[in-house]
Amino acid sequence: MSEAPRAPDTRLRARDRTTRDGPCYAALDLGTNNCRLLIATPSAGGFRVVEAYSRIVRLGEGLSQTGRLSDAAMDRALAALAVSAEKVRRRRVVKLRAVATQACRSAANGEAFVARVAQETGLNLQVITPHEEARLSVAGCLGLLDREAQAALVVDVGGGSTEMSWVDLSGPTQAADKTPPIKAWLSIPIGVVTLAERFPEGDAPTDRWFRAMVEAVKAEIGAFRRAESLRSVFEADGAHLVGTSGAITSLAGLHLGLERYDRSRVDGIWMTRSDCDRAADMLLALTPAERARQPCIGPDRADLVLAGAAILQAVQELWPCSRVRVADRGLREGVLISLMSDKGGRRRRRRGPRRRRTGENTKAPA
Repeated sequence: MSEAPRAPDTRLRARDRTTRDGPCYAALDLGTNNCRLLIATPSAGGFRVVEAYSRIVRLGEGLSQTGRLSDAAMDRALAALAVSAEKVRRRRVVKLRAVATQACRSAANGEAFVARVAQETGLNLQVITPHEEARLSVAGCLGLLDREAQAALVVDVGGGSTEMSWVDLSGPTQAADKTPPIKAWLSIPIGVVTLAERFPEGDAPTDRWFRAMVEAVKAEIGAFRRAESLRSVFEADGAHLVGTSGAITSLAGLHLGLERYDRSRVDGIWMTRSDCDRAADMLLALTPAERARQPCIGPDRADLVLAGAAILQAVQELWPCSRVRVADRGLREGVLISLMSDKGGRRRRRRGPRRRRTGENTKAPA
């Protein structure tokens, strides 16, 4: 194993804690597949992004077979986290929250990895629960909810899990944060990485192979009954989906025929059920090498994007909607909104101190 990177000096001086445009806040999301950082300053409309960073690290590669994070996967994640810590220091961030999700939740050595991250990068990762992951994803997508609809289903497709949140849009929003009530939520231990590993593709995709993935996801979702009070709304087409994941944004880019990925054109677009089916059919017609050459997919997602399409199709078959809104936003944005409203700080004071492993940063890592 290569020598561990030296932890960056991320301490701040009081006079350096703002930029010319105001204080910087940062949200970091270490998922099963990606490491994502967003740095922003508050604005009248919410926040203004100062810097964004994303790297595919595949932290959960092989986890479904071994139950452990591999050395190579941890090294890849640590390299991305070290870059993130340096960006936090350079931007003089005043408040940071760094969260980790399914890979660190489920791995036998997840706690040891979190401790190593703190030692080598100065970042204190908080391993959040599936419930909080779902809540933060909904908060990050609030601006994409169609308030003329009666309900929405926010689907956050990760690398190791998928979170589904049924949101009631028929009544007044909650006064504290303008968030409509989440009537039910579900987390299944299936994401694009775990599903792709469970169903190896082979030399070329087939309809039968793709259908097997769809049915596996439906088996996990189908027994869930806590959202049944909204079933009639979906059957009457009074609801819509919001899909947030790299796989779904890749589908949208393919649907739009983009020559290169453009967030401004993808985030917030509406796709019909037929649009989603056509995009999946287009993917099935491509070999893995051809998918890798697609500008909105690339080699890092070529073996995962069809798993994402299968998850989306499974959800659409069980909870039919004629419209899907594509979100190039989610967990990180929800974390930023929470930080800027200081909700996280008030919650910590109520609950008292936590252990270092699950603590939250309130300033840049030292």
